[in-house]
Amino acid sequence: MKEWDIRMEIDLVGRADPAAVVNRYIAAFNAGDAAGIAALFAEDASVQDPIGTPSHIGRDAIARFYQSAIDTGSKLTLSGPIRVAGQHAAFPFRVQLQVDGADMTIDVIDTMRFDDAGRIEEMRAYFDTAGVPDFLT
Repeated sequence: MKEWDIRMEIDLVGRADPAAVVNRYIAAFNAGDAAGIAALFAEDASVQDPIGTPSHIGRDAIARFYQSAIDTGSKLTLSGPIRVAGQHAAFPFRVQLQVDGADMTIDVIDTMRFDDAGRIEEMRAYFDTAGVPDFLT
């Protein structure tokens, strides 16, 4: 999904539904579209993935971060419902990838905070980093 598609969709509905944005986020990741993911974020948004690591701030840094994640061959699958409370969303999902020829699954919970325009202004990823290769943390 390209930035103009997302902007048009948000503009047409006034404010994007957080659950719909989460679904577009996962679809864009699985399609290998780092620019489409970055377009879901506010210009000065931050991503901390995993929590406790330095934040990626701004759309350019966020696009680079997601491109490197996409380049691992990872795929995302929701593993439970998307929970929305006002301008916040939380959702569990699984990251599936291969490391040294072996399948690996990482269970993650992401939280997102949205601005008044429906763009993500903050994303935080929570997962157990024990046993996770360094290139993913």
